[in-house]
Amino acid sequence: MEKIIYTLWRDPQDSLESFSQRLRGVVAEQLFTLGARGLQVNLADADVAPAAGLRQENNRPLPDATLSLWADSANTDVRRPFDDVLKAVSSRLAAYLVSESVVIRNTRFPAHAGQRTHGFSQIAFLSCPPRLTRDAWLDIWRNHHTRVAIDTQDNFLYVQNLVVRALTHGAAPVDAIVEEAFPPAAMTDPMAFFDAPGDEAKFQQNLAAMMDSCNRFIDFDKLDVLPTSQYVLKAAAAL
Repeated sequence: MEKIIYTLWRDPQDSLESFSQRLRGVVAEQLFTLGARGLQVNLADADVAPAAGLRQENNRPLPDATLSLWADSANTDVRRPFDDVLKAVSSRLAAYLVSESVVIRNTRFPAHAGQRTHGFSQIAFLSCPPRLTRDAWLDIWRNHHTRVAIDTQDNFLYVQNLVVRALTHGAAPVDAIVEEAFPPAAMTDPMAFFDAPGDEAKFQQNLAAMMDSCNRFIDFDKLDVLPTSQYVLKAAAAL
């Protein structure tokens, strides 16, 4: 089984609410009929409007949604019907084959099929800086930064998706897509985000540790961050 992440842009004439309902409704049904083994939709919708300050947009415009799809194969002939369904409801899309590493599984606020997951999910699109080899970048990110991200943030879901290859022509060059979920307070309160509510000293310590670690392997002028609402429509792990 392979995981495909689609980045989706809605038609400007289509409201975000209508786009959301179609992705979670008729589109999901079509994808399941075609053989999707698991499905998750993340939407930059009104529920995450308070997190606008966390949005980072260096490669514009950011997508309106991401859709994670687990399928038996991501080969073109198998994937094309999925692409066609999503093209019909989007003005633009890109697809990436990824290798998924679930660092923190969501056991604090378990997702319920079809319902909005508690809090919000932050999607980050990472690129390997030219100053690092890919092996060095991977080592810093996966073997050093991971522990820092766990220790300094109040994240209750942490998924590292290493991009194996782009599957569609014109897809932006992305090396990883990271999913992290946080409680609602983290949308507007940096101290809650960095697991230090009401504790200024701990907040400053965690913030400094996180920024130092990020600076080792991220060029911030290439980073894109999208706060979203997460909807798990069918968990692949339940198959």
